[in-house]
Amino acid sequence: MFRTHARVTCRVMLAVLVAGLAACGSFNQATRSLADVITFYKPEVVQGNFVSKEQVAALQPGMTRLQVRDVLGTPLMTSLFHGDRWDYVFTLKRQGVEPQHYRLTVFFQGDALERFEGDDMPSESEFVQRIGRERKIKVPQLEATEEQLAKFPVAGASAPEASASAPPPPAGSYPPLEAAR
Repeated sequence: MFRTHARVTCRVMLAVLVAGLAACGSFNQATRSLADVITFYKPEVVQGNFVSKEQVAALQPGMTRLQVRDVLGTPLMTSLFHGDRWDYVFTLKRQGVEPQHYRLTVFFQGDALERFEGDDMPSESEFVQRIGRERKIKVPQLEATEEQLAKFPVAGASAPEASASAPPPPAGSYPPLEAAR
């Protein structure tokens, strides 16, 4: 009698385990399709150094490393293996907008700027327009007819000249900042 209970119990537990594992597989598929339908909030990710078209135009061959750093800022990446190369990389990822990637590489010969190459950089105003969000704010129309305004009396309407020329009321007395000794 005990053996039959043990066999039935083992079979039931095995069936529950198999059903549970099968449910996990279908749950993962269900959550994937649910995640495709629902878009969650994705924060804006801004990484790197933004270099504008105006900054690139200010670069001149022969500039020192210090002058280049003054114009472009500190480089995002410098390599131990390529000491004469600085990389400026900028990425911007926003929800609903294509990711923007910009790269500029500056090459030095000793301490002098030899050349630079990279992407066509946007100007500062173009970049601000690209990242700017156009938010449509609905402003209600505030209109009232003369009849509607007449329902509400204006405070101090009997003497408008007196209220315009009267000085503001004096400030009240304030307690001392420190306790008297």
